[in-house]
Parts: sequence; structure tokens; C-alpha cells
Amino acid sequence: MSTTPRSHSRPVRVGVVGLGFMGLVHLRAHARIPGVRIVAVADTFKRPVDGVIPGVGGNLTAADAYRLGPDTKFYDDPQALLADPNVDLVDLCVPTPQHVPLSLAALAAGKHVICEKPLARTVAEARRLVRATRTAKTWFMPAMCMRFWPGWDWLAATIRRGTYGRVLAARFRRVSGPPGWSRASYFKGEESGGALLDLHIHDTDFVQYCFGRPRAVFSRGLSRFSGAVDHVVTQYLVEGGAVVSAEGSWIMSGDYPFQMSYTVNFERATAEYDSSRGREALRLYRDKKPAETVPLPETDGYVEELRHMIEAIRRGRPPSVVTAADALSAVEICAAEEQSVRTGRIVALRNA
Repeated sequence: MSTTPRSHSRPVRVGVVGLGFMGLVHLRAHARIPGVRIVAVADTFKRPVDGVIPGVGGNLTAADAYRLGPDTKFYDDPQALLADPNVDLVDLCVPTPQHVPLSLAALAAGKHVICEKPLARTVAEARRLVRATRTAKTWFMPAMCMRFWPGWDWLAATIRRGTYGRVLAARFRRVSGPPGWSRASYFKGEESGGALLDLHIHDTDFVQYCFGRPRAVFSRGLSRFSGAVDHVVTQYLVEGGAVVSAEGSWIMSGDYPFQMSYTVNFERATAEYDSSRGREALRLYRDKKPAETVPLPETDGYVEELRHMIEAIRRGRPPSVVTAADALSAVEICAAEEQSVRTGRIVALRNA
């Protein structure tokens, strides 16, 4: 970042590129944040009908149809949205192969950018984007939503504070059936990276957020749909000696629901999160005390990550919870996991 952008006193004007499942999720999330105006949307293939974007299914939930405001512009070419002088922040909800080229173009156009994960399919592409963010005159933030997710942000804060002592062991799990809402994109593993880069990367990033960048990984996995890794189980070698692992998969059969969970054993407590329990997802177990449900705020990680970016723009300060360098590190760790699956060996990671 070569200069510091000015703070905003007026609403932040947002343009959303990509009107699939995640684009609709982000549109609804923006609507919950004060001081935001959706001024433009863009999609090459999908267009609003009478001002309404049709709904689409997804993993966490279905994304219902969304009615655009009367003054919201629609572009069938993302480059036209990037050239719109009324757009302050470009929100990229596009397939992985478009992350780097559209992010680079948006930064070159003088826009702030938030881009869905992964940063890129390859480490080389991710590094290219990170280099561009360092000289841009605007902010860039990767959308690593688990750092903001209620119950997961609680865990990260609890680990940092040492509330229940040090972590002895931690297991993360994120599984679903195959992503049927966009098979043309997700099932091209050479482009999407399979479940490893599209789904499991959330937990890879969260592991480094809580425990630091691993020194090494050992992964087992398989491919079923995409030609890339569609199911993976990884052991992370982290500083401090905690036994840390994560499973990511989209090979579940039938109507098996999307589920994300963790179990973390501290010296003086066990924390367990299970998304299938809804508002009672997070439970805490301590010796000689009854199990308790930890209350969670009425929000989600999509709203909070976008709020963080909006506040960064309004205050003229860079987003701090997650950076482009963090997202690059997550891609590097996933690449090591992919190598470990392929070779059956432990793969060491260099310091970032």
C-alpha cells in the first residue's frame, strides 16, 4: 500500500461482481450494514429479471432471490463496473480463475477490493496478487470469513487470552455433499482446486490464525469428482505442541447436510462447536461444572467480514483481521497439503 486512502464520511458505494450463490449472500450481508449503498452489480451470464436476481442453492443455506434497488446499475461486463466512477469498493464473488485478473484490474482502477477465497489456484498467482496489493493506493482484503464467524472468533480470542490454559488438541471438520449449484466451475479441479482449496482452506487459514503458520503438514486425501483433492484429512505440526488436525470434504452422499465443527481440548476445558445445533452451536465443558451453551451474537461471518472492510474504508485504515499475506500463506499451506496427499510424505513449510 503506497499511500493512505482518505476516510469516508459518506456511504461506501459497493459494486458486486458475480451473482451466483456467494454474490447473493454478500448482497444480503451488505444490506445489514449501515453506511453501505449497492450501486452496481455485474455478471457475464446471469442477469436480473425486472430488477430481481434469481435465487440459488448453496452449502450453508439457499440464497433467496434478491431485489435490487431502483438506482442499482447492472453490467454484463465486469470491466464496465470497474470503470464506474461511482463504485468505491468492488466485492468479487466470482470463480477462482477470475480472482487474480479481476482483483488486479480493480486495484489498477483505484477501487478498494474484497475478494472471495481462495486468493488464487496456485502459489505463483497468489504471490503476484500480493505484490500488487503492496503498491496499490487502495485497500485489498481476502474474504476469509471464519475469522469473523460467531463461535470461531470466540475460540480464537479464548486461545489468545489463555482463558482455560493452553490448547492440548484441536480438531476441525467441514463437510458437505458435492457443490451442485455450480458444477461447471467446481468440478474442474485444475481451476477450482477441489474441496481442498474451496472448502478446507477455511480451516487451514483458521489453524494458522490460532496457532501460527505450521512448520509441516501430513495429509491423506482422495479425488472423486473434480480431479483435484475432494476429501482431505491433515495433521498440522504447530508451535507449542498442540495436536491439531482438520478434515474437509464434499463427497458426502444423498441429503447429508453441510456441517462445520470443532472440538478443542484446553488444559481446563473442552470447547465444542457444531453448526447443526443452530443457535446452540457452541458448548463449553469444564470439570465439576454442568455443560454450558455459550451465547452467540445474531450475525454471521459474511456480515462481519464485510463490516470490517467497510469500517476500514470509512476510517482510512487498512483491514487488520486478515490480510493478503495471510491469504497467500493459506494457499501455500494448502499447496503443501496437496503435495502431501500426492506423495504420502510429510511436507515442511518455509517461514512466511
